[in-house]
Amino acid sequence: MLRLTLLLTLAAGSAAAQELAWSPVGGKYAVAGLPWFQENGAEFWRLPARSKETFPPAVWNLALDPTGGRIRFRTDSPTVAVKLEWPRPPGMRNMHAFGQSGVDLYAGDAYWGTAVPDKDAAPGKVYEHIYFRGQPRSMRDITLYLSLYSPVKVVAIGVEKDATVEAAKAFAVAKPVVYYGTSITQGGCASRAGMSYQAILGRRLNLDQVNLGFSGNGKGEAALARAVAEIDAAVYVLDFAQNNGSVESLSQVYDPFIAILRERRPETPILAITPIYAASESTGSRRNNEEMRAHIRKVVSRRIAEGDTRLQLIEGPDLLGPSRLDGLVDGTHPNDLGFQWMAEGLAERLRKVLGLP
Repeated sequence: MLRLTLLLTLAAGSAAAQELAWSPVGGKYAVAGLPWFQENGAEFWRLPARSKETFPPAVWNLALDPTGGRIRFRTDSPTVAVKLEWPRPPGMRNMHAFGQSGVDLYAGDAYWGTAVPDKDAAPGKVYEHIYFRGQPRSMRDITLYLSLYSPVKVVAIGVEKDATVEAAKAFAVAKPVVYYGTSITQGGCASRAGMSYQAILGRRLNLDQVNLGFSGNGKGEAALARAVAEIDAAVYVLDFAQNNGSVESLSQVYDPFIAILRERRPETPILAITPIYAASESTGSRRNNEEMRAHIRKVVSRRIAEGDTRLQLIEGPDLLGPSRLDGLVDGTHPNDLGFQWMAEGLAERLRKVLGLP
């Protein structure tokens, strides 16, 4: 009897999937957070392919991870599903499969589920995932958060054939908040895509975001500054330092990075974050974090004194400091609690800078 019930349930699920209307991304299934999406031929890449040769190869490879990318729409469909393709299975040491490769669905501000590949993920293998079915027919704001540390293709989105699909509601500010930085910016080590600090802030303040964090490679090269400056942002958030091997190497890029932004975007607010606290600072094994903070303070203070009234400093340890080490996964990268603390610390500053009520 149990086997018969299971077979009937599977058959019903298969029938429900067959009744869905499948549509490619685009139109009312709008892509957010990937400013070069159309230019790149509808690929979920975070940097412009035309400039590929100007970026370090490691940065370009990380740009294939669509962290910060979202698909947004409204629907009254009782069922929402997706077809996804991953090039490889997850396998990171300090992030589990959901955090590395998962695609989250939020209905409004509520998390409803994650699609994730198995150990057999490979190019050409398409996974069909039903996030929910049998829900009451009412309009819902749907957001799909794309994976943090793995390329993914969104092959199609499925809703019931008689469902209404509308464009997503407008953001509180038309322009995105653009983040540039390191693995912490990219989302390491959130448990899933919707738990990066940018995603949390986006839901809290109804903001668009572009995530240009590059794990181990947020070094502040001029080519990256020019790419960041291409984006007409509401505000730039700079959170890079630790990927530079020394204060000397940071000093060669930090002020020039801001200078490139200012040449192209003289009026756009910039928030400069110093490094958050690392557990190794408590033991004295990492000494240059504070030296890097001092250098960022020096650059920002000088520029403000010279008249840049749209540049502000945010101290990383005020977001995640020595009393909050439970917010770290491996002594360096925030977990969900750490990202929540970071978002809470940044929310009021962003609210003021953007003039939000």
